Amino acid sequence: MPLYSCPDSDAEDGWLVSINTTPLADVMLVLLVIFLITLPVYSAGVNVSLPVAPARWHDNSGKHVLVSVDRLGNLYFNNAFAPDIQVLSSMMGKIASQTPQPALQIRADVNAPYAYVGQVIDTAQGHGFSHVSLSTEPAEK
Repeated sequence: MPLYSCPDSDAEDGWLVSINTTPLADVMLVLLVIFLITLPVYSAGVNVSLPVAPARWHDNSGKHVLVSVDRLGNLYFNNAFAPDIQVLSSMMGKIASQTPQPALQIRADVNAPYAYVGQVIDTAQGHGFSHVSLSTEPAEK
């Protein structure tokens, strides 16, 4: 028995109306593949320029630790020279265990190698510092 018959026809060869969804599914799968292929390429190809910070961080409690990285990659802990990342790590470990834990402020020169800044951030994370900030210059008006 057909799904739909023409009202004029009582014969068995009446119209059979149904939608063939196979081409629709094929088109949808092709579109899905296109989106999956182009989405990572589109997001990876975005040019990024770092913003200038409009405001400076202010710590009113006075309990913060300052780690500086100069343009040559030299490390300083509260203005005391740290010859390498291991010495800086031991200095940070002593401070990280204090209660309440002080905030960590990282001041890096604009021309400092990023590898050194990354090591400082990684070391701070390893010691469990929960408040880490990167100092920037204020935006000129």
